[in-house]
Amino acid sequence: MKGLDLSAAKIREELRTFNQRLTQSYEVLQQIESIEVGSTPRREIFTNDKVRLYHYEAAEQVDETPRPAVLICYALVNRPYIADLQPDRSLIASLLELGINVYLIDWGYPEETDRFLDLDDYIEDYLDSCVKACTADAGTEKVNLLGICQGGTFSLCYAALHPERINRLITLVTPVDFQTPDFTLSHLAREVDADLAVETYGNIPGELLNDTYNSLMPMRLGVQKNLGLPTQLSDRDKALNFLRMEKWINDGPDQAGEAFRSFIKQFFQQNLLIKGEAEIGERRVDLTEIHHPILNIIGRHDHLVPPSSSRALKEATSSTDYRELTVNAGHIGVFVSSKALKQVPNAIADWLSE
Repeated sequence: MKGLDLSAAKIREELRTFNQRLTQSYEVLQQIESIEVGSTPRREIFTNDKVRLYHYEAAEQVDETPRPAVLICYALVNRPYIADLQPDRSLIASLLELGINVYLIDWGYPEETDRFLDLDDYIEDYLDSCVKACTADAGTEKVNLLGICQGGTFSLCYAALHPERINRLITLVTPVDFQTPDFTLSHLAREVDADLAVETYGNIPGELLNDTYNSLMPMRLGVQKNLGLPTQLSDRDKALNFLRMEKWINDGPDQAGEAFRSFIKQFFQQNLLIKGEAEIGERRVDLTEIHHPILNIIGRHDHLVPPSSSRALKEATSSTDYRELTVNAGHIGVFVSSKALKQVPNAIADWLSE
């Protein structure tokens, strides 16, 4: 191959460097005792079963100008501390610095007894009670709701069912049209026998879902990542960055069986959200009931939720103030990468402060 040096001397040099980095990685890992995440101070202000609502503590406010409050609704399939991974990679800390009052829903870890929780429980009970607790604590009548990924889909459903409780709506890497041609995860999900999966497992194991996501990019998330480990782990700061992300990736909660079954069937397999036919409990979700200002943030290189799926929101609601922000990042990079964190929090804070 032209330009590729395969001489014996070059190969020996590469192997020597590789072995040196392996040794350095071993020494660095021995010195790391724990992996800390979620460093921003917070207090628990509400609980409902395993669900927790947190209020993040901002630095002391200099003036008495009311700070806009936002409630973050994350997906069920991962832990929400990705929004506060570490001090220099924290969407939450960045929003606090910009004067935003931040609340976060933590769905917890479903157990066997939670198998029969369905979407009605999550949206009409847990999410609804968190919205009410958030507005009570913030002293407002309505909430600014920021939904991330599946949490954005939940937020859209909630806003359509309870428009009177929403002020502004932010969707971040959120699927709306679940059957766009380039939606790889959807093609896979449409082949899943959801009934058999729930009958077999009860709750769907988080490890199974994590393996599924990794299978979408096997070279990048498998081979390339493993080959790069000696370089990543040979420096303490890089190693900690890597290990925090790995901790989050492998900390996927199990999914309550009935909620999983309903979400797969209604959203992925039948695409009922964009059709206006999804049902939560006994109520139909009609996105045209959403008249609120919407900020839709999209990852240009998102391999889990392609931009085509998220952009379908523009024509789906009745909002007359719809705005899009496309970020040059992937699904998680939109709110974790250093470049995105110079753009996304400012856009959210400016929009909430209008």
